[in-house]
Amino acid sequence: MDQETEEQLQEEVKEESVNLEENQEETAEIQEEQEIDELEQLKTEKKELNDKFLRLFAEFENFKKRTFKEKVETLSTAAKDTLVSLLPILDDFDRAKLNAEDENSKEPFSEGVNMVYNKLYSTLKGLGLQEMVTNGEAFNPDFHEAITEIPAPDEEMKGKIIDTVLKGYKLKDKIIRHAKVVVGK
Repeated sequence: MDQETEEQLQEEVKEESVNLEENQEETAEIQEEQEIDELEQLKTEKKELNDKFLRLFAEFENFKKRTFKEKVETLSTAAKDTLVSLLPILDDFDRAKLNAEDENSKEPFSEGVNMVYNKLYSTLKGLGLQEMVTNGEAFNPDFHEAITEIPAPDEEMKGKIIDTVLKGYKLKDKIIRHAKVVVGK
């Protein structure tokens, strides 16, 4: 080989090695950009998953609180059906006691029956039963059921409850029977 060809070959080898180095640099830059893009994508995905996790966790906590509250409410009013079925008996006791306390009554309310009445009433009260106070109160359709309206004896009693026909009851601040009342107009 002559010297000129050899020099030409050396020059071509140098050019190829320069091109190869440039290609390697470009490849490294492309790989670096891809890694950066991938890293950004992973960061975004992580942020989305973290946000999703926090929302699910908060939702689960709210669910736990709601079910606990419902459970407590259910337990606190578990005797509702029993108490509602006992209310007519309590009403009968109230009527009998009122009748026995009347001066013209021939049948007195015996001490034993009075004790049974007091014991029943205190037991029901201990279970959370509360009697609604109605006479003289302003009529409220959320608590009272108006049976009739009569002329008010004075101006002060207009729109107020004049008489209670049937007592209303609450079980731990929840109405289980509305009071049936007479309202002044």
